Amino acid sequence: MPQITQVRIEVDGVPVTGRVEGAEIVLDDGRRVAERDARYLAPVAPSKIIAVHLTYRSRVEEYAARTPPAPSYFMKPPTTLNGHRGVVRRPAGASFLNYEGELAVVIGERMKGVRIDDALGHVAGYLPANDVGLHDFRHADRGSMLRVKGQDGFLPVGPQIVPAEEFDPTDYTLTTTLNGEVVQQATADDLIWGVAYQLADLSRLITLEPGDVVLTGTPANSRPMEPGDVVAVEISGLGRVESTVVDWDVDLSEAGDQLETSANTLHVALAIPEDEAERRIQNRSTPA
Repeated sequence: MPQITQVRIEVDGVPVTGRVEGAEIVLDDGRRVAERDARYLAPVAPSKIIAVHLTYRSRVEEYAARTPPAPSYFMKPPTTLNGHRGVVRRPAGASFLNYEGELAVVIGERMKGVRIDDALGHVAGYLPANDVGLHDFRHADRGSMLRVKGQDGFLPVGPQIVPAEEFDPTDYTLTTTLNGEVVQQATADDLIWGVAYQLADLSRLITLEPGDVVLTGTPANSRPMEPGDVVAVEISGLGRVESTVVDWDVDLSEAGDQLETSANTLHVALAIPEDEAERRIQNRSTPA
């Protein structure tokens, strides 16, 4: 398996690697940086990032949905990666930028057609992640999730990769906080399909390469964030990744589908029943 990089930060505009030792980060070349001053980068460089739709029972129940017969997936570009204590940008005019706390898996050995019982042996390590989604584009993506989940910086991860032998993906607690308040919490027991199953499922058809990242789903209570909010995802044994939401003064109107509050936006971003979401949209469009 590849060597695990404990942390990756930027020093004088150059990416460097090292490890956290108390209040300092000791770089591979021996230099030391105060941890509080570090500008963290994502500690992974995957060829691809694969994310899963509904996998937690609590989220299925929240949507009053039927349990899917099998997991379904989508992809996020590597440019979505963001570091610990980075900023997540909400475009001007958007209202439904949601957090999604998740366990991220980093592949260590090439996986193709790997059986469930052998899948975890191909993992290099794990880290907490926030699979950010801009649901004002739900109407436009038609299932691809490119606009919703694929924008730059929409995947804070880290701050460090914990080696696979130091973490049990069948026994953990995931907690998401918004401005210090707990907004999501679940254990591994809430997963419909565990990590090994998801990896085996994916590797039937897709070759997973060393360094690739697989996001394993989010529990109930994903909700919108506002500029100024601080969101953190913590997983027992892995630490926490924290981000701050900021306004992004960008004009998206020149080309393509535009931001819109659709019934699907309300259903997914706020966990409103589909019929109620449809009624709210119809009421908005009905003249007074």
